[in-house]
Amino acid sequence: MIAGVSTACLYPKPIEESLYDLAVNGVSCVELFINTHSELKKGFAHGMAGLLKRFDVKCASVHPFTSEMETMMFFSSYERRMNDILEYYKLYFRFMNIVGADILVFHGGKPSSALNSELYCERYSKLFRLGKEFGVTVAVENVSRCKSANSAFIKDIAGKLGNEFAFVLDTKQAVRAGENPMNFLDAAGDKVSHVHISDSGEMGDCLLIGRGRFNFKQFFGKLAGLNPDCAVILELYRSGWGGISDLVSSYNTLVRMTEPYSREK
Repeated sequence: MIAGVSTACLYPKPIEESLYDLAVNGVSCVELFINTHSELKKGFAHGMAGLLKRFDVKCASVHPFTSEMETMMFFSSYERRMNDILEYYKLYFRFMNIVGADILVFHGGKPSSALNSELYCERYSKLFRLGKEFGVTVAVENVSRCKSANSAFIKDIAGKLGNEFAFVLDTKQAVRAGENPMNFLDAAGDKVSHVHISDSGEMGDCLLIGRGRFNFKQFFGKLAGLNPDCAVILELYRSGWGGISDLVSSYNTLVRMTEPYSREK
């Protein structure tokens, strides 16, 4: 298990500046949030890879800026869209190969009467298989405004997809959807491959660690039993912290929490 921070925390600061700020402050693992098309170009990707190498930072995952388009592009009845978006996502996979990332975060479709679990599995599995051709795992994230908001849905598609399924658990999105994050651990089981984490409580659902009442000890204990190799990434909104020292402090706390479950222990 490894702790990290998402560059999304620093949005709208440019991704390369966000990575630099995290790296010089001792963050050793990141998620890179791609914000626009030009950041997928080979030259830009190699620049990011160089920055990662310079500071000895691991990139665990990539989050696509096209998440909000996934309903239209993956789950409509217009077949050409599906073909085009599969081609486009090869750009993410190429970027990930350059920076050394393993996990691509997938929001999937928003709820509709047409988007049942069978259609979801059919379309997602095409992207999952394509990712595997590049050595990348495409993992469904629970998002409160998407079909994946419900742990029962995650359990359903996990059962249908078997080995062609991976899951990203976002604790704040679970709370926002009215679910206990532990429910998603039960639903996805050992297919949990990545975590977006924050604290939660009376003050909100996306807080710095220590500002809420989330039971981290219980959570990490259960996660370790399912997949001890997860990257656990601090993901906060910019309004949720003041200076970079807040992020670094929460990251350091997260490192201490996950250390007992690292392979070296």
